[in-house]
Amino acid sequence: MSDDDDFMQDSGDEDYDFDYEGSGDDDEAGDIGIENKYYNAKQMKVDNPEEAVDEFLGIPPMEMDKSDWGFKGLKQAIKLEFKLGRYSDAVEHYRELLTYVKSAVTRNYSEKSINNMLDYIEKGSDDGQAYQCMEEFYSLTLESFQNTNNERLWLKTNIKLARLWLERKEYGQLSKKVRELHRACQKDDGSDDSSKGTYLLELFALEIQMYAETKNNKRLKALYQRALRVRSAVPHPKIMGIIRECGGKMHMSEENWEEAQSDFFESFRNYDEAGSIQRIQVLKYLVLTTMLMKSTINPFDSQETKPYKSDPRISVMTDLVDAYQRDDIHVYEAVLSKNPDVLADPFIAENIDEVSRNMRTKAVLKLIAPYTRFSLQFISKHVRIAVPEVLDILGFLILNKQLDANIDQSNGTVVVSNPSDVERIRALREWSSSLRTLWKTALNGEGLRADDTHGAAGAMFASGFGDESPMGMRPLNPRSRRDLRKAPGVKQTAS
Repeated sequence: MSDDDDFMQDSGDEDYDFDYEGSGDDDEAGDIGIENKYYNAKQMKVDNPEEAVDEFLGIPPMEMDKSDWGFKGLKQAIKLEFKLGRYSDAVEHYRELLTYVKSAVTRNYSEKSINNMLDYIEKGSDDGQAYQCMEEFYSLTLESFQNTNNERLWLKTNIKLARLWLERKEYGQLSKKVRELHRACQKDDGSDDSSKGTYLLELFALEIQMYAETKNNKRLKALYQRALRVRSAVPHPKIMGIIRECGGKMHMSEENWEEAQSDFFESFRNYDEAGSIQRIQVLKYLVLTTMLMKSTINPFDSQETKPYKSDPRISVMTDLVDAYQRDDIHVYEAVLSKNPDVLADPFIAENIDEVSRNMRTKAVLKLIAPYTRFSLQFISKHVRIAVPEVLDILGFLILNKQLDANIDQSNGTVVVSNPSDVERIRALREWSSSLRTLWKTALNGEGLRADDTHGAAGAMFASGFGDESPMGMRPLNPRSRRDLRKAPGVKQTAS
């Protein structure tokens, strides 16, 4: 909608009254003078806004009776006054503007103009004084229309006021207003009025945001499910984006990763359709959920998300998911350390720890796979995490029966104690040995020296599979369980 908001009115709404012959010429001359003043003021808006305000405010006194020219002049003056920070003047002239809506302009034109005015004020409010001015605009609008039959404008204005209280975190006032609006969207029997489904979804979106911010998941879940059952509305995609985003966060708090991923994807699609900048943040949440699901599917493979894969605002999350899916703990940690701003979002900061823990746990398992005895310091050095966190991860693995081992904290050593683990270790050693043999066989014919080939293979298998010892000893490669029982540092166990 343009700033002018000059909608053409139907001539049928105008009332022409000729009191005497020739009066039409005088009225026409007066209209031309007012029209010239209006367009002259518009030309001054950019370079001389203060003078333009005076010109616009000079139009109403020129009218014999209130008309659309005075209405237009006041609209332009109010917007300029608000932009210039002259909030008290803007409120005073808005009060005067509202006197035009009952007789000087048509209902549709006045409704569109008032809505556009309130949207303009809402977008331009960025400090306490502006918010106070906006609240006065809402109150004046509701006061003006409370005795009229314009329920649509009453609902829209109240929803805008409720949105203001949500932004200011005034949850008490918001709750009262939402209850009032819910009653207005119901039939006499208390059921939802299907003809007001669009307004009802906007109310649900406001309430869902409030419950998400106050961590009231019980109320949030009930309202979220109720919102998804509304079928009688064609809501703005941004409203559905909000509802789905809050639903995704709710599912994340319940560790329901699949439902969270589905909701974040739907939220992204709706925000993208609405052209909302929030689509970028929700896409980050979608990537985060993919890692928490331990999914091997790249979230940027879909048609909707692919255009954003190279977006610089998403590059950090792209690098993280790439490192995650390659199990590259060092690259993953480097990306996080170089981009601390990614943790500025409280929701990401709250959930990224779980992803990091998964990454470090997998890195520890991969590192210790060839060994039956190793030190805590060995893991700390190679995974680049503190010893207390190493202990925490090993304790988690032992409790979840992913590792059967004894930890000696006094000496800082760990001994694998389950023979079944040794069978797994032996299989891994044989697999790595076979790969090394294949490497040599395949590359010796290409003109490489045996020493070079050995060096390349050694580098390839250095981490966890090479000859490096975690405690100054060779990794154990038992040929039988009898050899395992004789290995130094391993307790004898009954067969």
